[in-house]
Amino acid sequence: MALGDAVQLELDADGPATITLDQPERRNALSEAIAAGISAALDEIEGSDARCVLLEGSGGSFSAGGDIERMIKGIQTDAPIDERVRALERSTNELIGRLVSFPIPTIALVDGAAVGAGANLALACDMQLASERAAFGFVFRQVGLSVDAGTSYLLPRVVGENVAKELVLTGDIIGADRAHELGLVNHVYDADEFDEAVETFVEKITSGPPVALRHANRLLGEGLEKSLEQALTDEAVAQGIAFDTDDHEEGVTAFLEDRDPEFEGR
Repeated sequence: MALGDAVQLELDADGPATITLDQPERRNALSEAIAAGISAALDEIEGSDARCVLLEGSGGSFSAGGDIERMIKGIQTDAPIDERVRALERSTNELIGRLVSFPIPTIALVDGAAVGAGANLALACDMQLASERAAFGFVFRQVGLSVDAGTSYLLPRVVGENVAKELVLTGDIIGADRAHELGLVNHVYDADEFDEAVETFVEKITSGPPVALRHANRLLGEGLEKSLEQALTDEAVAQGIAFDTDDHEEGVTAFLEDRDPEFEGR
């Protein structure tokens, strides 16, 4: 399913939904068209039976980050600063915020470059899987800019404040193995085995109990912002919801019968 001319969506009932950034000639830079396409895809997915969301780029890049064409236009036309800030808030900021809080688990598939805002697009997902061809960089300094797209929120939470400052202030590009060492990605796979490895990993997510896993994913995302008391209370509420599902009954029954459970999302 094409969503505009920049994003493709493939929906698999009771399986993964795949969002593909499809402007390879621009290395899938986070243009307004790509941001709008991802948002439209999330609208479609949120009301579906998809059990997780895969976000990938086409043409050998995940996303090259900020839209250089828009930057050039802003300079050439001398666009007012407040107008450019509002455009950033309407597209990139809203998208990053929505990805971070999206109720269905999200997985970034990084097979190529993820730099600037593109790196944050990956970090905004719940998990990141990379091929050995992946590269990450927070390269805002290269175009004379500070940080945006959630860098100051997302990056220190993953790698710590001091490493986050090093990555941003130097603008260094790091490979997949170094990104894995720092915790920027969950796993790195050989390029030739990437698709197969992703399929195996995703099956572990999609075969789980959807209601319970959505609540668990949400609670983990919120945990750093809460007190222990609030976290325990919220966990109890979520567990009460899970107790009342057919999937919980199926899980217990399967355990007693020594077989794999078959969760249906109810």
